[in-house]
Amino acid sequence: MTASFTARNPSVLWFLLILSIFTLTVTILSEATGTGLISTSFVKTLGKTLCLCLVAIAMDVIWGYCGILSLGHFAFFGLGGYAIGMWLMYARTEIIVTGSMSGNVIPPTPDEVSSAIANQIFGVVGASEFPLIWAFSNSLAFQLAMVILVPGLLALIFGWLAFRSRVTGVYLSILTQAMTLALALYLFQNDSGLRGNNGLSGLQNIPGYQDVSQAQLSIIFFWASAIALGAGYVMFAWVLRGKFGSVIRAIRDDEARVRFLGYHVESYKLFVFTLTAVVAAVAGALYYPQAGIINPAELAPIASIYLAVWVAIGGRGRLYGAVIGAAFVSLLSSWFTGGSAPDINLGFYTINWTDWWLVLLGFSFVAVTLLFPGGIGSLFDKLGRKS
Repeated sequence: MTASFTARNPSVLWFLLILSIFTLTVTILSEATGTGLISTSFVKTLGKTLCLCLVAIAMDVIWGYCGILSLGHFAFFGLGGYAIGMWLMYARTEIIVTGSMSGNVIPPTPDEVSSAIANQIFGVVGASEFPLIWAFSNSLAFQLAMVILVPGLLALIFGWLAFRSRVTGVYLSILTQAMTLALALYLFQNDSGLRGNNGLSGLQNIPGYQDVSQAQLSIIFFWASAIALGAGYVMFAWVLRGKFGSVIRAIRDDEARVRFLGYHVESYKLFVFTLTAVVAAVAGALYYPQAGIINPAELAPIASIYLAVWVAIGGRGRLYGAVIGAAFVSLLSSWFTGGSAPDINLGFYTINWTDWWLVLLGFSFVAVTLLFPGGIGSLFDKLGRKS
């Protein structure tokens, strides 16, 4: 079975080989090993890029293979970040609070410690008590479970309601975008329990690893992101093989005919929608400890639109195309918006790439769509056929 799987999916072995070489190279050249040719900040950028590649694969499966243009998958990405961020912020604040109270003549009670932690976290929004959703934020195991359960349950409920009503096409895309917008607007409120517009910060400080340098932590998360990306690629390649993959491709091409043949289309779509939402959440849980902060703006509908653009540029319907698109756009975005790209002085006007990056991205999307309808990934297909 393994031989058959790899024979039918040669891109899996090539992808894992390239990912392994890339991961080892970055590790050797990082500051954590003493080489210092790649800075810690850039290692974090690369780690975050791997997470974006993982959520792009999930987007490609739901859109490129199943034909559902979801404009809400970045919301699941953000929910995964919030779930792990709650534990990170609680545990880090607990260390700070207990350390400051350790010198008290009378040891503080657990209630006093809890009250001080709550005041430290929620004082910025004028609150001093833990909301109900933070009841188990002190448990890493619980919050890791929430990374899976919350986005998965939301996707399951939303998908069941939408698919059973047979909402398709642009109407379904609008519904997913409305879901994302509603969630973002709710989280912007101070009484949402997640600090409103302030979001969760300081997530790069991992509790229990205070003595570990950021250079070493960046490599740990980089490796975790690489392993998650490799595992996600293999899992989706396996899921898409055989009969299941043929059915969801058929749903993409002619849903009515698949239903006429006796397949329960809604079940297939619900499974794919929920699975990709969970994978997006896992990617978010790895991304935001490297980013250090998460706020409701991360869940804005425009983020999910960018996600679709990445997949389109890379080439939808190809798992490696999604990776190429996400990596290409993410790294270019970091270069143009991070101040590395030199401004262009036209005499009468100076092009500042921080302001013009989105315009360039739009032109790139149009150019790739017109010149390479199959995306950048289609170029590799042509090279493969020639060889």
